[in-house]
Amino acid sequence: MGHLTYLEAIVVGAFQGVTELFPVSSLGHSVLIPALVGGHWARDLNVSAPESPYLAFIVGLHVATAAALLLFFWRDWVRILAGFARSVRHRRVRDPFERLAWLIIIATIPVGVAGLALEHLFRTTLGRPTPAAAFLIANGVILYTGERLRRRTPAAPAGRRNVEPAAVAATTGNPVPTRAPAPTQTGQARSAEPTADSGDAADIRLARLPVGRATTIGAAQILALLPGISRSGVTMVAGLLRGLSHEDAARFSFLLATPVILAAGLLKIPDLFGPLGAGIHAQVLAGSLASFASAYLAVRYLTRYFQTRTLTPFAIYSLLVGAGSLIYLTLR
Repeated sequence: MGHLTYLEAIVVGAFQGVTELFPVSSLGHSVLIPALVGGHWARDLNVSAPESPYLAFIVGLHVATAAALLLFFWRDWVRILAGFARSVRHRRVRDPFERLAWLIIIATIPVGVAGLALEHLFRTTLGRPTPAAAFLIANGVILYTGERLRRRTPAAPAGRRNVEPAAVAATTGNPVPTRAPAPTQTGQARSAEPTADSGDAADIRLARLPVGRATTIGAAQILALLPGISRSGVTMVAGLLRGLSHEDAARFSFLLATPVILAAGLLKIPDLFGPLGAGIHAQVLAGSLASFASAYLAVRYLTRYFQTRTLTPFAIYSLLVGAGSLIYLTLR
């Protein structure tokens, strides 16, 4: 694979960064794009081959995507890691960030175990274009069904709601500003209310999740081992069905994904610097830069998007692209 072109590297890298965070499956797109383009793309970019250099390339893209998530949520991770350190040092779990740290750890254990046991099997047996297209259709069904069921699920205590500024300030040491009184239709001002959408307030809401509920949401990531099933999509659906708002479900999904994506990349770093990565280091760097930039822009967009919108457009996209790809691959 020494002839992997820079165009292939940049295009696949950009798609990886976006589709890893958009609920449309990065692995599914990594399989489908080369197959749909055909030619040397299909030969160069074969994820199902047991010793494919493409896997070494994808390692770099995963690390870059995780780095973008760490950069975007760096304040959150500073608080979470500091909470974890306090918890270990004092052997207790008292404040929200100590609890959130342990929730993330516990919730990522199921996918960590499943990934080590099943990743190679799923990738080599199912990491082909036709199964990937079928699973992308299934991804659309999951997202759409989750939205439909969400409408019937009452909001749980950890759902989106205001958090008292005093509680946030007591935990973080930072005052939370309140919204300025907004004029009503009659010109009279409403009373000020706390801003509930700050990172501190959102993390405190997530820290209130029961352990079992958080673990269930994290375990949903196991489905993303199937090419075409989105990690962020299934964890968001699991969060929505457990009473989280779209905004909090997306945030928890990104926080859960960061250590998983980073660990998956770091675990296979030796492949990148071994025989599989020989001759493609420059292309890996180009693709990783594209992946980092697109992932950062994607998470920045999605954290705002899910404040007011739903998974339905991504469900429609998955259904249409999956069905179109399946028909094309079957008839060609």
